[in-house]
Parts: sequence; structure tokens; C-alpha cells
Amino acid sequence: MTWNVRIGINPLSWMNDDLPSLGGETPLETALSEGREIGYAGFELGNKFPKDGPGLKAKLDEFGLVCVSGWYSGFLAEVPAGQTDAQAVAAEIERAQAHMRKLQYNGVKVVVYGECAGTIQGQIDTPVAKRPKFKDEAAWAGYAARLNAFGQHLIETYGIKLAYHHHMGAYVESPADVDKLMALTDPAKVFLLFDTGHAYFGGAADPVAVLKKHVDRVVHVHCKDVRAQVIAKARNDGWSFLHGVINGTFTVPGDGVIDYDAVLSTLHDAGYEGWLVVEAEQDPAVAPSYEYAKKGYDTLRAIVDRIDASAV
Repeated sequence: MTWNVRIGINPLSWMNDDLPSLGGETPLETALSEGREIGYAGFELGNKFPKDGPGLKAKLDEFGLVCVSGWYSGFLAEVPAGQTDAQAVAAEIERAQAHMRKLQYNGVKVVVYGECAGTIQGQIDTPVAKRPKFKDEAAWAGYAARLNAFGQHLIETYGIKLAYHHHMGAYVESPADVDKLMALTDPAKVFLLFDTGHAYFGGAADPVAVLKKHVDRVVHVHCKDVRAQVIAKARNDGWSFLHGVINGTFTVPGDGVIDYDAVLSTLHDAGYEGWLVVEAEQDPAVAPSYEYAKKGYDTLRAIVDRIDASAV
């Protein structure tokens, strides 16, 4: 049987939301037309896409594409002074409505949840090592409970699963953080977005080992490769996340050190079905958008096809 996965891409290869100077002049239509020409079936969202469900669908329909998912900036890691946990969750639910309705209208089944409370990922002068960390077990447990409540609401209200994005510069960054989060959250309410590049940069010398440990929770996959020597320099020299991006910490599958045959084989063997999303924050002036987007697609396509052929 054909493996039920689709290959999508994030517009970061053409334009960067955190650093608008990278590809900021590129029209959305350029990304969509080039992505479709390369062979991608869909796009994740960025700041140049229409903000309403019908408008988004109409724009993607123009290019024969679908909406893969979209990043949602969550703020559940820190409860504002004077609020209870329940009030913090209620505020998040209210804030998320427009985004979730837009995704629901477009048939999206998972939302990329990025924790933005306390994050330093967008601060170009702050070393990534100065990321926030939970002070104790009670703080971890409270966060997990809030995520459970929010995740349950998303499933019940929109039919959308919370795909938690472990991310550099945020509360959940390292493999140990991912282990902790998965142990404390309800597997029926909180799921995992596995990002190969962030796993490596976060401390996983072998991202596949982390994936194997949590593959049953994975509902979405970001496929980015890494330049190991640049990441080593980023760590040694105390770079910020964005400084690393500018200098090439990340690249597309097939252009770095991550073993994508092993990544995709692990997903296939575990019965993963969903999207494989090429996502690589780079400066398009240094890494030309079309060339690198094509390299990422061709790398994943070839491996998926080999897996399909071997399963016959």
C-alpha cells in the first residue's frame, strides 16, 4: 500500500516572519507558484496569507494547493498575576478562536502550537542559552494541565489536534524537556510536532532516537536539516536563535547531517500518516528559495518512493 503522507512546505524558504528583512520583498504568489511547480501539495501559513478562512482557501485554490496547518503563538506557560489557571485557559481559548476557525474552514486537522510565553526566539541580541525554564515540578505540572485543557477544547470544538512544537529559545527545547512534557500531558489531548532540526539543535545528537521514543504521539513533522559546524559555533559563541538562522544553522533535507532515511523509516514503521513539511529558516539571498525548496522536496520524495517500493 502507498504510504499515506503528503509533502508540504513552510513559506520560510521564501520569507521569514521573525526576520521580515529575509525575503520580505517576495510576494506570496511567488512562493505559492514555485512551491506548486516543484511538487508540494500544500503550504503552512505565514504572515502574508489571507487572515480569514474563505480568503485563505480561495488564494490556495488559485494554485492547486491546500492549507497544511498554521503556527499558533500560545501563552500558557505563564499565568498572569491575578488569574487562575482556568482563567488563563479561557483567555487562550478566546484568543485562539479566529485562527482555529480559519484552519477548520480549510480542513486542517492539526495546529502548530508554539509556546511564546517568555520565549527569546525572536530576540536577535539574546543568546539562546538564556531561554526560560520552569522553576520547579509544580510549574511543569501546572503547564501540562493547562495544555491538556486547551488541547481538549481544540479537539471538541474544532476537531483539531494540538501539535506541540518543541522550539529553540522556549520553555520546551531539549530532548529532556520533550520527555517531560510527553510524560506529564494526556496523550489523548496533547500531541507532538517533531522537528528534526530543533531536536538536533536542542541537544539530540541523534534526532531519530528522540523520535523513536515519542513517535506514537507525533501528528505533524517539520523536516529541516542542520549544518552541524554552524550549530557547534552557535553554541560555543553564545549566539541568539536568529543570529544562528542568519548564519545558516538550518537548511533543507538533503543539505545537512540528519539521516532522513532513518527519520522517514521510523515514521512509516510506526504507522504515521500526515504531513512531512519542509521548513528551513534561511536567508534566501544566500540559499535561493526555489533551489533549496526543490532540494528539500526531491530528497523527501525519493525516500517516500523508496519506502513505498520496498513495501510492495
